[in-house]
Amino acid sequence: MYRKEPSIPLRSSSAALYNNLSVLRPPGRPLAALSAVHGPSLSLVSADGPGFAHRQLQAKEGGMALSTSLLTQAAWCVLPSRVLLVLTSQKGIQMYESDGSIMVYWHALDVAEHPPAQAVFARGIAAAGGRFICVGTSSGQVLVFDIPPKGTNVTLSEVLEQHRDAITDIAAELGQPPDGAGDVVTADDMGTLCVWSSGEEFTLRGKIPASGCSCSSVKLWNGLVAAGYGNGQIRLYEAATGLLRAEVNAHARWIYALDLAPQTGMLLSGAEDSFVHVWKLSRNPDTDDVEIQHCHAECVTDTQVCGARFCDPDGNSFAVTGYDLSEIFRYGRG
Repeated sequence: MYRKEPSIPLRSSSAALYNNLSVLRPPGRPLAALSAVHGPSLSLVSADGPGFAHRQLQAKEGGMALSTSLLTQAAWCVLPSRVLLVLTSQKGIQMYESDGSIMVYWHALDVAEHPPAQAVFARGIAAAGGRFICVGTSSGQVLVFDIPPKGTNVTLSEVLEQHRDAITDIAAELGQPPDGAGDVVTADDMGTLCVWSSGEEFTLRGKIPASGCSCSSVKLWNGLVAAGYGNGQIRLYEAATGLLRAEVNAHARWIYALDLAPQTGMLLSGAEDSFVHVWKLSRNPDTDDVEIQHCHAECVTDTQVCGARFCDPDGNSFAVTGYDLSEIFRYGRG
């Protein structure tokens, strides 16, 4: 169903971090760029005619001072008025113009608030509600930033405090949420999920309790929460009620990445077991049952997969990164 395509070299290898691959696919346009984190730097690969242009983006602290703090994640946030590249690290949150050329905003984490033995970092990035960017922290807080249509006047508009453990991932609705379902989901290290409605004030719609296993990656599509866990399971919940609708023993080891193709409901999962799987999510119109169908399995030999993303909204192609791998593997439908 999918065939391997020419891979893209990286300037440095990918770190073993959750969701360590970001893909910029602007609406109605072809794949524009990919990125992966390693240590204090981000490998940025942008489409340049038939080939790709490469650059390294170093973590910065405030002004222009280079940082030795490790990056934890990078993601493009596509808002109606602009696209920002957001980086999270042990020191704070950086927002850049989409090509990484200009830093728009820097938010420092308050290290003094944490106990000395506790790690401090930001992780989990998502655009939401047309004008907000949500970023998670190691204390369990979710910071909501109000993004102006242009310029640097970014403001911290709200802090969401429902999680007690480090945030792992944040996702915004990719389809059409049913009434009352909420349009943002946050996940943490203990597996707790919170569903929110975005707006001038974010409203908690529901809380799915911890399941004794870390939730590393989460997606939201047409009122369905798809969550990937450390035990290799994928679970599908009803966003409006928190009801478990499906559970799949998808991988033999820890899931590191999920992605969803919004046009088709294709779900991509990648894990430590070297496998990448493609699934199809759907609702039965007669019974309203949620169905998950396995479509494809790809073994990335001897590779601990740490990033997996679709390269188009239909799920016809995807890209994969692996720990200590200095390239991005690509696959497309044959």
